[in-house]
Amino acid sequence: MTGTLAVALAARKIPTHPDRLSSEVEGVIENVDGKPLITKITVHYMVKVPKGKREEALRAIEVHEKGCPASQSVKRGITIEYDGEVKEDEQP
Repeated sequence: MTGTLAVALAARKIPTHPDRLSSEVEGVIENVDGKPLITKITVHYMVKVPKGKREEALRAIEVHEKGCPASQSVKRGITIEYDGEVKEDEQP
């Protein structure tokens, strides 16, 4: 999902390198019918953007999952939640 978000940000002319995009991912494993299964994935993005690009970055976070093959594949059986923290540079 992080790679898909990077592509969505690049399409909006928001750089992701070096060290401008990172994510923390947590998986929840539960016992389902006697078997351990991943039931939930939570993704928290941290994005640093140029001044004036905050709203575009938030929109990319909002829509990127629809174009993510991994997310679209697993969400049939696993709940996926995501959010993002966007910080603007001080200078343009």
